[in-house]
Amino acid sequence: MAIFKGAGVAIVTPMKENGDVDFEAYGELIDFQIENGTDAIISCGTTGESSTLSHEEHLDVIKYAVEKTAGRVPVIAGTGSNSTSEAIHLSTEAEKLGADALLVVTPYYNKASQEGLYQHYKAIAESVKLPIILYNVPSRTGCNIQPETAVRLAEDVENIVAIKAATGNLAQESHLMALANGKIDLYSGEDGLIVPLMSIGGIGVISVLSNVAPKQTHDICAEYMAGNVEKAKQLQFEALPLVDALFSDVNPIPVKHAMALMGKCSAKMRMPLSPLSAEKEEKLKKAMKDYGIL
Repeated sequence: MAIFKGAGVAIVTPMKENGDVDFEAYGELIDFQIENGTDAIISCGTTGESSTLSHEEHLDVIKYAVEKTAGRVPVIAGTGSNSTSEAIHLSTEAEKLGADALLVVTPYYNKASQEGLYQHYKAIAESVKLPIILYNVPSRTGCNIQPETAVRLAEDVENIVAIKAATGNLAQESHLMALANGKIDLYSGEDGLIVPLMSIGGIGVISVLSNVAPKQTHDICAEYMAGNVEKAKQLQFEALPLVDALFSDVNPIPVKHAMALMGKCSAKMRMPLSPLSAEKEEKLKKAMKDYGIL
């Protein structure tokens, strides 16, 4: 059974002007997401600035997300690391905190071999009982899970059940789905490719766009799953200018600015992330206005 189908939000971690996590704003964002149809909350992913959270903060944010969501939708905790032992620690602690599943990014910087990736994920999965989503985003990690490795993991390890594909490589993902033959669920990690990836068997998206447009992102997936392919395609096309603006700079810089423009939370981020340029902010504002969310 799938962890979720539809649009899960890779939710931002709001921060106060002094850099502390703003839990009050975080709770309001979680309610906003669920009230607008989001199908899952993904806490402490890339968009949630997990790489600049301390271990204690990381687990505090996951704990808060689980408690605030209160079973209304699944909470998927980002627990990946470039250190296998650290990923195991975060994963086992997230399981204790009540997360429904784990999103585990490839080990960045190490540039592990395919066998290294296999052993890394196998060790993490064997430390917990929760279902695991592999997270493949080579542009950020310098590491690419090849289709054969993903399928091997899904076949050999019972609780490795899905992959978030953010390669931008449709040929690779088509090859993966052909090899997998239904053994692994596919989630788009690219907001501009939701419908294309669903057309080869994907069951949804783990989305940055959902932060600012939860209902619209949910509807892209829902229309496709209802068989309304033309409607889903049109909704995908309409979202493309905003998606482009949300990725005009390194994620989550633009989406945090977008959330601030909507009055949802501060644009504050932790270094080394820096504010959006005035030129890119104007592009973002225009895209948001044209899309009807500002």
